Amino acid sequence: MEQLVQTIALGLLVGGILALAASGLTLIFGVMDVVNVAHGALLILAAFLTWTVWREADLDPLLTVVLTTPVMFAVGGVLYFAALRRLRGTSPSMTVILTFAIAIVIEGVMGFVWGNTSHAVTPEYFTKSFRVGGLFFPKGQVFGALLAIAMLAILYVFLTRTWLGRAIRAASENPQAAQLTGINIAMVAGLAFAIGVATTGAGGSIISVLFTFAPGSHVQWISRLLGIIVLGGMGSLPGAVIGALLLGTAESLASVYISIRWATAVPFIVIFAVLLLRPQGIMGTRLREDVA
Repeated sequence: MEQLVQTIALGLLVGGILALAASGLTLIFGVMDVVNVAHGALLILAAFLTWTVWREADLDPLLTVVLTTPVMFAVGGVLYFAALRRLRGTSPSMTVILTFAIAIVIEGVMGFVWGNTSHAVTPEYFTKSFRVGGLFFPKGQVFGALLAIAMLAILYVFLTRTWLGRAIRAASENPQAAQLTGINIAMVAGLAFAIGVATTGAGGSIISVLFTFAPGSHVQWISRLLGIIVLGGMGSLPGAVIGALLLGTAESLASVYISIRWATAVPFIVIFAVLLLRPQGIMGTRLREDVA
């Protein structure tokens, strides 16, 4: 029983971190109806930036979020206005192809700059844990989860308490009505994309402490994040949080009670099962399309 509680607790800690990483992906889809396949590559890029700052400046990797978040926000803005804006209103498959191409380019740049070997960020608390009774909680996961929760809270407050946040939500829920009220949909889409990419700055900094990473590991991460937003409901931020907690717990249970090799298959199993049984996800809404 104690092992089960321990496994679930660790899964929830990782799930909280995954929720932050997936929040930007579901935000971009909700506003732009774009599946940003490059999201995983941007996440790993932020992890490499964190590794560089940690190594060169000896700055705590979790504190580098104050640097990586605005840097990735700028990267997101450049990507949108240089490439994605040109494809607004086109087929969704075109944006998937474009973002996949961006992911491959980012992977190549990371390989050129940092090499194609695995990297890891190991601060002094990396091997330490908090103990509560017979349970242990790695400090890296605890600190990372707390930081992820704080960043999600900031994102939630921004979306619900500011004019720009309400404009983003309006554009997500009903773009035509939002445009009639004077909201510039193109600028809101650009802002939403930049904010979505900015979350990879914080997420990448946290992930760099908990997982090893290499330029090619973005493929594993995008599959995991897609599993989360499909499970939670495409475009739903609360759904992304729920999906991340469930997926993190499922991966933890699979690695302990089945095999660690099966843990990497969990996102694909989730995507298949959800699309088969409930395509709209947990928090998604099934839309009715009438044919005149």
